Amino acid sequence: MNNELVIDVSPSEITFALLEDKQLVELSKEKTNSRFSVGDIYLGKVRKIMSGLNAAFVDVGYEKDAFLHYLDLGPQFRSLSDYVSRAIATSLDAISLDNAKIFPDIDKKGKIQDVLKEGQSVLVQVAKEPISTKGPRISSEISIAGRNLVLLPFSDKVSVSQKIKGKEERERLRSLIQSIKPANYGVIVRTVAKNRRVAALDSELRELVEKWEHVAKNLSNAKPPRLVLGELDRASAMLRDVLNNSFSSIYVSQEAVYHEIRDYIVAISPELQKIVKLYQGRAPIFEQFGITKQIKTLFGKTVTFKNGAYLIIEHTEALHVIDVNSGNRTKNSHDQETNALEVNIAAAEEIARQLRLRDMGGIIVVDFIDMHNTENKIALFEHVKKVMAVDRTKHNILPLSKFGLMQITRQRVRPELNIETSESCPTCKGTGKISPSILLSKEIENNLTYIQENLNVNKIILKVHPYLHAYLTKGFISIRRKWMWHYKKRIYIISDWAYSILDYKFFDEDGEELEI
Repeated sequence: MNNELVIDVSPSEITFALLEDKQLVELSKEKTNSRFSVGDIYLGKVRKIMSGLNAAFVDVGYEKDAFLHYLDLGPQFRSLSDYVSRAIATSLDAISLDNAKIFPDIDKKGKIQDVLKEGQSVLVQVAKEPISTKGPRISSEISIAGRNLVLLPFSDKVSVSQKIKGKEERERLRSLIQSIKPANYGVIVRTVAKNRRVAALDSELRELVEKWEHVAKNLSNAKPPRLVLGELDRASAMLRDVLNNSFSSIYVSQEAVYHEIRDYIVAISPELQKIVKLYQGRAPIFEQFGITKQIKTLFGKTVTFKNGAYLIIEHTEALHVIDVNSGNRTKNSHDQETNALEVNIAAAEEIARQLRLRDMGGIIVVDFIDMHNTENKIALFEHVKKVMAVDRTKHNILPLSKFGLMQITRQRVRPELNIETSESCPTCKGTGKISPSILLSKEIENNLTYIQENLNVNKIILKVHPYLHAYLTKGFISIRRKWMWHYKKRIYIISDWAYSILDYKFFDEDGEELEI
């Protein structure tokens, strides 16, 4: 499988698309000023104890208090709490876990009021980003993830990923980590650590321990709420988790981010640094790689996938519903049962793709086309498990019910990505009335005059629909060329299928949109 990562950088957000064999399978957007990423570690303050829920609400700086359940405290919560108290008091011996006092594990069936009190400072990690009207979901079972290892303070266990199948390799890694890890630290060995040499693992383990000690230093005299350790940005976190030899290219549209990603790749997999490339084309990067078209096709209520078959995807507050339809699929010599199985198998592949692409979480109910043969139902269930195996997000799949419904649960750690693919009428803008289209170029020219007189801009970038682009740039003495002569400025016109036919926007040379 050939993987590519395409990163589009704008002043307000970073959008990155993961392509598998040129097909878009993951799309994420990250605001440049975003907060509360999964993995961030905060010093919070307990606001309220909810004994009925066996949980507490914790202030971590968000408008809604974060939710901390008793089961998310972690067995070594008392050890962590004592460590945090000493670190805040700038006790030097609190920085190293070698000198930390280890308390007995808390009772698995205990009550939260027995270990927490209102006003108490507590170290927590974001487990779920704020979703809808809810605040972040947090945990006090702290973990610090690296490329090959995950560090677990206040634990002595060494676990090896179940995906590493070889018994000898599992024992080698377990014994190796056990021999090099400091006291009072647990470690999870990730799948990519398979066949890694001791020097690489030892170096990464030291870096993770330094990160944890950095947390302790940031706690010195700290007052909640306070961020004490930020997770990697989402693009780097994705590279840390999925980067392997199947990646052929990573394209970045901005030079500063290109250097950041290249430096990160050099740190974790120096042999792959050549695949990071700075995109310098004139067309928008997503347009160049055909991603814009795929976004328009794959998001929305109706998604077609094979021979006229399609999915209907509906979202509610509690769950997502996916209906599989054969549509006007060409009839063949097979019977109805065989046709139903073929459509369902193809639908399963598209559904697995949609769950990753939209990052749909919670409960997903799929209404497949009815089948009567038990073997076919089992075959479909096994195929769904197979195509979902590449999904890194935790999920659980149940067999088809007697009503032909399949239930899937998928961990939800951030809001679902929702992109509106329908467009308002490109001529009337939804009003039902239009101005003469012949005046459009005059309207753009008036805006150029405004920019000339009121904004200090040397280079103007105009993004338009490809049809409008052709109209403005055709001929030897094109409209664009006339504008450049008249305004004595460099004017670039870029076509972008993301715009409706008569839509346009102005940008400066730094990519900032000009307010007209």
